[in-house]
Amino acid sequence: MINSFRRIASSSRTIIVRRNDTNKRWNNHLISNKYGKKIVNYYSTLPINNFHHQMKDSATFERFKLSTAFVNQFADRKPPFGFNGLGELVYRRTYARELENGRMEEWYQTVERVINGTFNMQKKYMLAKGLDYDIDEAEKLAERMYELVYEMKFLPPGRGLWAMGSPITEERGLYAALNNCAFVSTGDQITIEDDPTMPYTFLMDASMLGVGVGFDTHAAGKIDVYQPGKMKGDYEEHTEVFQVPDSREGWVESTRLLLQSYFVPNQKQIKFSYDLLRPAGTPIKGFGGVSSGYQVLAELHERLQNTLNPLIGQKLTVTSIVDLMNHIGKCVVSGNVRRTAEIAFGEPDSEEYIDLKDYEINPHRMEYGWTSNNSIFANLGMEYDNVCKRVVKNGEPGFAWLENMRDYGRMKDPPNYVDHRVMGGNPCLEQSLESFEMCCLVETFPARHENIDEYMETLKYAYLYAKVVTLGETHWERTNEVMSRNRRIGCSMSGIAQFVARNGLDELKTWCDKGYETVRGVDKELSKWMDVPESIKCTSIKPSGTVSLLAGATPGVHFPESRFYLRRIRIGHDSPLLKPLEEAGYNIEPAVDSPNDTVVVEIPVDADANLIAPANII
Repeated sequence: MINSFRRIASSSRTIIVRRNDTNKRWNNHLISNKYGKKIVNYYSTLPINNFHHQMKDSATFERFKLSTAFVNQFADRKPPFGFNGLGELVYRRTYARELENGRMEEWYQTVERVINGTFNMQKKYMLAKGLDYDIDEAEKLAERMYELVYEMKFLPPGRGLWAMGSPITEERGLYAALNNCAFVSTGDQITIEDDPTMPYTFLMDASMLGVGVGFDTHAAGKIDVYQPGKMKGDYEEHTEVFQVPDSREGWVESTRLLLQSYFVPNQKQIKFSYDLLRPAGTPIKGFGGVSSGYQVLAELHERLQNTLNPLIGQKLTVTSIVDLMNHIGKCVVSGNVRRTAEIAFGEPDSEEYIDLKDYEINPHRMEYGWTSNNSIFANLGMEYDNVCKRVVKNGEPGFAWLENMRDYGRMKDPPNYVDHRVMGGNPCLEQSLESFEMCCLVETFPARHENIDEYMETLKYAYLYAKVVTLGETHWERTNEVMSRNRRIGCSMSGIAQFVARNGLDELKTWCDKGYETVRGVDKELSKWMDVPESIKCTSIKPSGTVSLLAGATPGVHFPESRFYLRRIRIGHDSPLLKPLEEAGYNIEPAVDSPNDTVVVEIPVDADANLIAPANII
């Protein structure tokens, strides 16, 4: 898309672009280069960084918006929610946002918000970079993406359904919230001299945005723990009071200050005032849910101190690293306000690590050890007996072969070594990641397609969504540095068990091979179009959370235990969804772990008449 002539109209900041006659097709839509095509561009000499803030305040910027006439076509349609009502219940509980009129979104409105947010995000980026932006073409692409998402041919991740196009992205520019997963190495605690707390505060900050985070134990035995309040040349305690702001940033900063007082010498002792924090039960407007109250943060501060105080004058241990991360995780998910996940990685020869979830040896960890999956960095050809004894007893640790993660893209293909910087992975381990890296996963449903060509079209639009998410900068410089280089994406498949039952395993392999080829080709085109590097990895099979339930798809590659089963859904005790569920006769019981504020609803599910039970798979 080379411009042969450009005239800048300074009064309107509109660029009229004349192009050569080279035509280019993308997604069966013609991007015309002929004279007379309406092209709008905005010229900017500002740095590309912080494009959200550049364009947000620009008087010339007009947000992307699907036409009302187009969207209204879907207002009276019945959404294709799956699993005889379960999909709709999960949608209304988890992803429908409140509208300005006080009503909750319907599915067609949620899709509108997500598509508008996606194309607005792309528009901001391209205009801030001075790239050509074709309004008419964008509208065509957006309308087709809307149709595919509405029909649940593919779906953005749960983070995208909730955050994309909301004030989270449109007003605050918190694009990190659109990503599924992240990883951070505690080994960076050694190299980041100006802030050795970053691995822990990154995990907390990302977790509070709903991102699942992995971490390792590389800092064990390498980081000194100091006595807070003992100043150089003065043995009197020095104390500083920090008044915690009532915000995500405030909670994270309080944790940073506390950890810094232990990891950096000659620091004041930190005490906290929680007077500014809203009471428990107060609605959280931005991210939804209700406040868990100051007590949860105060408990975190106490637990962090109790973990580090016995180590003063010593080095951080494997157990203390995992405990610090787990305490943070427990704080984040407290009160069922936020959903996130953790995974810890340790060495296979560390008895201390592989016994972390043996609660006979570590009974004190039972209260918080559940907040992370624990895995070892397994070595090819290693002796597995010692680790497997723990697996038999506790179900963990799992196994992660870091060498394979670094050497391979698809395991069926020869090694390509492009991911040699990988340090770990995300909590479900479907994505390999560098330290401080994040990744966006997007879910496609092959069983909801009639033929392979139809599915290939869906893959192109699903990948477009994910590639646009990689354009969004986070509020962490190290993360932006890695993500701008890697543009890592996980274009995934769910409902695989249903597809195999209907079409057979050989047909699945055919769709996978052609789909991978298609995704790689689309990545090349989009990377050129948006002037970004090609993605280092493009695909994965995510285990899926609740997104696949919306579409009535079995999650990822999982086979259900039975065609018929009961699925239990947690709902707040004051949810307006409860009354119609009660009237419909569903079984509802208080949640065992939080009976005062949460109930559990039983939903009968018919997975698929054609499904093969695991016991019958040969």
